[in-house]
Amino acid sequence: MASPAGIAVVGASLGGLRAAEQLRAAGWEGAVTVYGDEPHLPYNRPPLSKEVLLGEAPAATTALRHRPSVADVEWRLGTAVASADLAARTLTLADGSVHAYEGLVAATGVRPRRLPLTGGPPRHVVRTLEDSAALRSELGEGVRVLVIGSGFIGCEVAATARRAGCEVTVVAPEAEPMMLAVGEGLGRVLRRRHEARGVRFRLGRLASQLTAESVVLDDGSECGADVVVEAVGSLPNVEWLGASAGVDLTDGILCDAQLRIGGLAHAVAVGDVARFPNPRYGALARRVEHWSMPTDCAKHAARVLVAGLTGDGTASPHDARPFAPLPSFWSDQFDVRVQSFGLPGVGDGVRLLGGDPDSEDGDVVYGYYLGERMIGVVALGGARAVGMVGRYRAELMALPETESSSTSSV
Repeated sequence: MASPAGIAVVGASLGGLRAAEQLRAAGWEGAVTVYGDEPHLPYNRPPLSKEVLLGEAPAATTALRHRPSVADVEWRLGTAVASADLAARTLTLADGSVHAYEGLVAATGVRPRRLPLTGGPPRHVVRTLEDSAALRSELGEGVRVLVIGSGFIGCEVAATARRAGCEVTVVAPEAEPMMLAVGEGLGRVLRRRHEARGVRFRLGRLASQLTAESVVLDDGSECGADVVVEAVGSLPNVEWLGASAGVDLTDGILCDAQLRIGGLAHAVAVGDVARFPNPRYGALARRVEHWSMPTDCAKHAARVLVAGLTGDGTASPHDARPFAPLPSFWSDQFDVRVQSFGLPGVGDGVRLLGGDPDSEDGDVVYGYYLGERMIGVVALGGARAVGMVGRYRAELMALPETESSSTSSV
């Protein structure tokens, strides 16, 4: 029988919701309590840098639907979990209250990294509903928006601000936008598409100082700015586990191949905060901050956790296989979609699979390889390009030969 304490899910965003749903799907009939520091029920974050930021969609449209199976789940929102004791199986909230649990799901995600600078024009990040609303109030015709960072959020905000009539400059240390995710070749194509729509780039540069109306770069030059958006990466929310002995929190929560924290049968992690080995890409444990990860992780972690709590401490034969998801992401910027499957960033070779990189508006598809094995494919363009990417999915799903006899995807 399940303990009245039930399962605690720490984190009330997409990962927390999917974990609760998958716990029920895995047969858990006991209590499930989801703890979140935001006052909102789970909502979809991708529109915050696009439709919601531009005012094309109200914030209410981001609310995520709940399956009927989680109607009895308890949501404790607006108070963060301050600490956890994995041995005693207790959580201490920011209000000082202590709550026991039988099983734990860590789904605390990430927060925006901030620049170690002071002063300057109004500074924003985009992570929450409140963040998006605050930045939206600053946008308008002729407003000088300086975006620091050229990853997903940086490029999406740049496109949205430009569509709102702002003068937009992007500053980043990389040679091309989104280079870490898609490589230099596709990044160059993406930059040209942005520049054709009026976005300016200062690449290979760092922000070193802020003045009242500008950002000073590391070469001494200045970029005028009325608004600054910091999109310089993220930090995993792991501090609440800091006192848990034996848990590696170097970059997120280190998990084993079953998403268990420290090998414990009663604790798992899901989503952006989880660092785990994926046999598709070698033995190195990695965090993957893609929208698909919370759902993929929750399905596997819930089965493992329920088996650990209700059985003999081991997972079923299916769940005993290492977790081997196929990461995917998309990013909409202006009328262009970037669609990816796999993990392009770990490759050692890139090949053009289709399209003309020098075209001003045509579709472009790149393949990413580790030796001769395809490990990622990314398209930039419209529906045709996205369809081309899908044709490579079966090849990407195949595990390396050394793993294929003993593992499969989940």
